[in-house]
Amino acid sequence: MGSKHSLHAVKILPEDAAEALLIGRVWSKAANGPCPVMVRNGRLLDLSPISPTVSSLLEIDGIAARLKAAGDLAEFGSVDDFLSGDAGELLAPVDLQAIKAAGVTFADSMLERVIEEQAKGDSSRALEIRKRLAPVLGDSLRGVVAGSEQAARVKALLQDMNLWSQYLEVGIGPDAEIFTKAQPMSAVGCGALVGIHPISEWNNPEPEVVLVLRSSGEIVGATLGNDVNLRDVEGRSALLLGKAKDNNASCAIGPFIRLFDNGFTLEDLGRVRVSLLVEGEDGFEMTGESPMEAISRKPAELARQLMNRNHQYPDGAVLFLGTMFAPVKDRRGAGKGFTHELGDRVEIATPKLGRLVNWVQRSDACPEWTFGIGALMKNLAQRGLL
Repeated sequence: MGSKHSLHAVKILPEDAAEALLIGRVWSKAANGPCPVMVRNGRLLDLSPISPTVSSLLEIDGIAARLKAAGDLAEFGSVDDFLSGDAGELLAPVDLQAIKAAGVTFADSMLERVIEEQAKGDSSRALEIRKRLAPVLGDSLRGVVAGSEQAARVKALLQDMNLWSQYLEVGIGPDAEIFTKAQPMSAVGCGALVGIHPISEWNNPEPEVVLVLRSSGEIVGATLGNDVNLRDVEGRSALLLGKAKDNNASCAIGPFIRLFDNGFTLEDLGRVRVSLLVEGEDGFEMTGESPMEAISRKPAELARQLMNRNHQYPDGAVLFLGTMFAPVKDRRGAGKGFTHELGDRVEIATPKLGRLVNWVQRSDACPEWTFGIGALMKNLAQRGLL
């Protein structure tokens, strides 16, 4: 990391970090491998003796209480030691869990997905389509609860107007859109590069809250995520969703998982506001905000649609909850809306979860993903942790 990419713990930790129960992963130079860690007083404590993976750590009953009481854990160093690279690096705070995402969960992003669909991936057509559809769709979708009788009436109305869309079907219909965002072990952490596929000319960050679930389906905590998205690719065809979403370094998670306890609950999570800041090397700046209270499906309902008797995740899962922020601020010319430029600094933040910061690069210029599940098992075995 160059100096312009420097980060400090005080900037990425939650505002109440002293009271928060934060767990994550680091690549430790001392241990020569990835290690689950807990943050305490700005220091990173090694959780490997309790569990070699974050996935199995979260399967331990009463893990929050056990970690709060733990007093004999070795220190790896400070958060700053890992942000600087001196002791290693921060990794995404998940490992074996499935990485899933829910789409079209906010009314504003629903509208933008319909615009992408109608524009067929051509950003130059977006402004005209937005002006035509926003007054109709925006008013129709405001305050609609997904799967409700009101939603069914809105669907019938929009169908009569020939405005119904596959995105509205998953946005306000009974079934949520839930897809695989990335493969286990492939997400990058805070401070890393995030990748934009070189074929894309219309793309954006998606600032999201990410639920953390154990194999039983219980929601045990939350973190932040950037669901990097290629608007032109998905706009050409929804069947290109995989190509639009799952590319090298296209999924960022972090900086740490905050486990739920008496000081921070699922109900508290439902009231957070997630902010986005994009700063370009060209002087461009864009801000936005997603209040979780505006979501069309509650987090617990999305979790139930992800994990149930019809679909299990024995290593647990994380679930991106979607975003209402679809950036439209012009960058490359009037009416062309937003797209990333290389070198953009992307900051996703909320006071209770901290700040996830990444820098944009082409996916073929980001470090290749080479350390998968097989490499993890070999590494843990060599270190005597299996």
